[in-house]
Amino acid sequence: MPAEIADEGTFRVRIEDGRHVDLLGTYVLNQLYITAILVLVVLGLAVVFGWLGVMNMAHGEFVMLGAYCAYMVQEAGWHPLLSLPLAVVVTGTVGLAVEGSIIRHLYRRPFDTFLATWGLALLLREGVEVIFGRGYKSVDQVLPGTVDVLGIPYPAYRLVLFSAVVLAFVGLFLFYRASTLGARIKAMVTNPVLAEAVGINTTRLAQWTFVFGVSTAGLAGALLAPLVRVEPFMGLDYLLSSFFVLIVGGLGTLEGLLIGSAVIGGVDTVASAILDKSAGYIAVLTVSIFFLWLRPHGLYSRR
Repeated sequence: MPAEIADEGTFRVRIEDGRHVDLLGTYVLNQLYITAILVLVVLGLAVVFGWLGVMNMAHGEFVMLGAYCAYMVQEAGWHPLLSLPLAVVVTGTVGLAVEGSIIRHLYRRPFDTFLATWGLALLLREGVEVIFGRGYKSVDQVLPGTVDVLGIPYPAYRLVLFSAVVLAFVGLFLFYRASTLGARIKAMVTNPVLAEAVGINTTRLAQWTFVFGVSTAGLAGALLAPLVRVEPFMGLDYLLSSFFVLIVGGLGTLEGLLIGSAVIGGVDTVASAILDKSAGYIAVLTVSIFFLWLRPHGLYSRR
């Protein structure tokens, strides 16, 4: 699991101004936060893999590109919020180029997209390493300090991040369920041939769906940059975590994404709290293997 997610799995009684922090309350806040972070990270892959059938092995590298965008904004002395549109533009541009040159010719060929995007991941990783070096970079937090939540002090930036993820997820859910464009995407996902027959330009729709997915990954990287170590290989952990969530939750639905994030986050939190972070990772891996064996379509898939 990524460092930020894994670290949140360990919760202990702490002392704040002479008071014991409520253990159960801290655990609940951590669990909600971990679920939100997983939703944020996995959303892009859920869109690309679940809706388009593209096994994007470069998903973690798009998260990494977004994190480096935040670092570049900091080094340039710009306002931190500018990292968000920069991450969307950079990853969206790269995604548009990749979709037009590679992915468009490989739809409905999962293994071929697996190989192509694996090579893309290596290329992006090496490119970032050439430009920025292999060493760790750090991004300053925009909102340092804590906020009391029912008497429990909790980091302010994490609360803002949690709120933003909840609003974004609700907005995307309503868009997918109620909008005309959402209906077109569902038609393309369910039956692309029939969608073409009724006049839906599935080529263009798939293109912008792919761009949306990778841009979401870049946005996640920019938002998480103040909480993690930014380095060229950071995407590998995020890729694994994303696939674990999709294995448990199921493909093709936002409900499955939310359920998978809650299950994986909960398993990691409990196992890490009882033993250590390595035990949390092993527990998550075991649960994922169990689902692949007994319930390969996950808890809430499109099928």
